[in-house]
Amino acid sequence: MDTSLNLSVILPVYDEADALPGLHAELAAVLSSLGQSYEIVAVDDGSRDESLAVLKRLVQSDPHLTVIALRRNFGQTAALAAGFDHARGDVVVTIDADGQNDPADIPHILSKLDEGYDIVSGWRQNRKEPFFSRKLPSIVANWLISRSTDVQLHDYGCSLKAYRNEIVKNVHLYGELHRFIPALASWMGVRMAEIPVNDRKRVYGKSKVGIGRTPRVMLDLLTVYFLLSYSARPMQLFGGIGLASFGLGALFGLELTIEKFVFRESIGNRPLLLFAVLLIVIGVQLVTMGLLAELISRTYHETQNKPIYAVREIVNAQRSNVKPQA
Repeated sequence: MDTSLNLSVILPVYDEADALPGLHAELAAVLSSLGQSYEIVAVDDGSRDESLAVLKRLVQSDPHLTVIALRRNFGQTAALAAGFDHARGDVVVTIDADGQNDPADIPHILSKLDEGYDIVSGWRQNRKEPFFSRKLPSIVANWLISRSTDVQLHDYGCSLKAYRNEIVKNVHLYGELHRFIPALASWMGVRMAEIPVNDRKRVYGKSKVGIGRTPRVMLDLLTVYFLLSYSARPMQLFGGIGLASFGLGALFGLELTIEKFVFRESIGNRPLLLFAVLLIVIGVQLVTMGLLAELISRTYHETQNKPIYAVREIVNAQRSNVKPQA
């Protein structure tokens, strides 16, 4: 891989045609002032508006811009994964395409990264969003994620982040795990920091997220917790619960056995008998599931080396026609 560039900026785009020209101008001004070699990798995630057409026009005037057009809307996680796969910079910065993240904060994040950190995350200040539908769920989610993963960040949902290239190349994304990248990377022992960043009011378009996403975030959190804690030792999770269930069922069974043969009581119509049998059966099933999970973990998702997106085309000033990637 060519890592001759200092910086790659990943811009996932979905229906942001109106915001793109202004954001591109801001990004170009900020990045050119850094005095570093850079690229902007804009990933169009199957936009239904004119976003791809706008990006193709911008490519003609900016040799630093590369546009990756996905065949359909795969979601923000897949768009970021596509950007990470094509990023050539030593440092990779992610930023939203809606204009709410301020490009002027990029130098501050890079400066913090230069202090020896592997990941620097933005912490949005004075958020311009409704409290009950956006801020409150975000506060609760950030607290739960921090407690569950032991990665203490105030704002997991902030897209403005900077990573060392080797970090993003070793974090495999699927589902909707993009917001958990710092947590997923924590197993590598990364050094992480968080700095306040500006949160701007959305001028164009409308938000693609809302309170309806909360259940999915909670389910993704369970996935991340399992990946961080038990992906390499699933038997300890399933087997532990299975042994507890089996043991409890055996205790109930022992009590019923004593009642039957010592006190000569009838136990055939006792609900506790059925409950004891159920606990024992569940225990055996969970232990068996743990054994199967141990086998499956050997062929875990990352070993498939299969991308979660399909590229239609890659366009920049040097490569106007690149063979699509499956």
